[in-house]
Amino acid sequence: MATRPLVRASSGRIVRTVVADQVSSAAANANGVTAADAERHARYRALGWWPGQALLQRYRDMAKGRGSCLAVVDSRGRQFSHDELMAAADDLVSDLLRTGLQAGEVALILLPNWVEWQITFLAVLRIGAIPANLPIRTDAEMLAFAAGLGSVRVIITVEGFGNLALGKLARAAASACRHRLDVVTLAEAGTPNAALQSDKLPPVAPSINGLDHIMFTSSTTGRPKAVMHSADTLAALNITFSERFSLGPDDAIFLASPLGHSIGAIHGARLSLYNAAPLVLQDSWDPPAALAMIEDYRCAFTAAATPFLKDLVDAPWHGAEPKLAPMRWFLCGGTQVPPTLMQAAQSQFPKTFVTVLWGMTEGGLTTCHADSPEDKIQSTAGVGLSGLELRIIDEQGRGLANDEEGELAMRGPGVFIGYHGQDAFYAKQLTADGFFRTGDLARLDDEGYVRITGRLKDLIIRGGVNISPVPIEDALASHPDIAAVAVIGAPDERLGERICAVIVVAGAAPDLAQLNDYLIACGLPKYHCPESLYLIDAMPMTPAGKIRKNDLRETLFRAETEMAP
Repeated sequence: MATRPLVRASSGRIVRTVVADQVSSAAANANGVTAADAERHARYRALGWWPGQALLQRYRDMAKGRGSCLAVVDSRGRQFSHDELMAAADDLVSDLLRTGLQAGEVALILLPNWVEWQITFLAVLRIGAIPANLPIRTDAEMLAFAAGLGSVRVIITVEGFGNLALGKLARAAASACRHRLDVVTLAEAGTPNAALQSDKLPPVAPSINGLDHIMFTSSTTGRPKAVMHSADTLAALNITFSERFSLGPDDAIFLASPLGHSIGAIHGARLSLYNAAPLVLQDSWDPPAALAMIEDYRCAFTAAATPFLKDLVDAPWHGAEPKLAPMRWFLCGGTQVPPTLMQAAQSQFPKTFVTVLWGMTEGGLTTCHADSPEDKIQSTAGVGLSGLELRIIDEQGRGLANDEEGELAMRGPGVFIGYHGQDAFYAKQLTADGFFRTGDLARLDDEGYVRITGRLKDLIIRGGVNISPVPIEDALASHPDIAAVAVIGAPDERLGERICAVIVVAGAAPDLAQLNDYLIACGLPKYHCPESLYLIDAMPMTPAGKIRKNDLRETLFRAETEMAP
């Protein structure tokens, strides 16, 4: 049975105890776990995917004998060894306990990619509280919503980062929140400041068996969801990642993706602790500086969104080694990666294996591996991590044959355990046999490789015909005068929707006829050609690098929507 350490204040001392982290078979029915679920969970434990060990204990075990080795460094030059990191976390524990934060309560980390993020994360684990993360680029209304949805007890932040007044933002969210939500702002020196909301009742702490971490989704279509993971589901991702990419304590991880997003939290903060590996953090994206940090710290691994890869491909390089030479693995996800970008990366980074990473805050994860055929690397999202079951289903949840397009569904040891505060919604996303409906359209081939073909909500329905924007976007992304592209449905009274291309120009602005000639020359059918074109200065993006297509539709077509009957 897995355990998670709890820490409570008692007469000035820290007292450690343990609680069960996974549902016992005897309690399976009472917790909504079927006999089939219990059998599958037992298999996950037997195969070592669910180790039944808290991340904090794993980190302590892995860091033994490596106390003086680098644990974390950021782009300000602040760095900590493993011994220093654990000591700093222990110091912060005392300050957090003074706010009244207790084991089992939720602490939301709202910090940039600084060493303080990792210190805070360890301190929260040390207390036995539940860490939650959210990207710093948010607003007070969204932050208050997330805090209410996740029963957040305290926000830990800093007063400011660049032009972001994070302390002010957090206090505004706390004022708007219905329950008591305290705010702790960290200082580089001295005791952190705490803004206490003692006039409100605290939230009821989550009572979810096994809950170890809450990650808020970076939604492109609406408000975030509070994704719940256990120590075992997240360990399964770290274990299978480390196995697939041969990662260990000496393999430094470079992270420019926000630690507040699931990519950063899972493949940065948690993975580095799981392996006691150095974590190299960049707080503001700067491609030349990123290349220098990767070279200086000999970073072996990163996971990042498509724009990061594109910027590194385009960045100048005058080093003695090939560009990105120390990095063995670059996992690229968040949105589709055009084949032309994959080819350019292969040319620019001859020492680096670049693969598409498909995954969700909810878990899953597919990539190619070193032995994957070249055509699979260029055109697919790879195969699932060990233990991940993938299935293509129709609208009724029935399985489809290989190479048929449908919704991608998943089940496995690294898949989340539910949405906090949204039990009914979570239940609707599951098939009768426990597969989670991802909302992605995809095909599976005979070898298990996944081809993502779009999002269900992004389908353009023109005259009753479903059109995926992905092949259109991939083709347009190869155009030399296009820096970014999104293809969306424009409302149409007769056909329902028409195809609309929205582009950010990199050179001379092409007109619609030129773009459509280009698409036909790329081999796309005429019915895939856009019927309208908008030129914009920049795409609205999530922190994970996904284009907010809902924002585009709202901005471009508000008048048409408001006039519709």
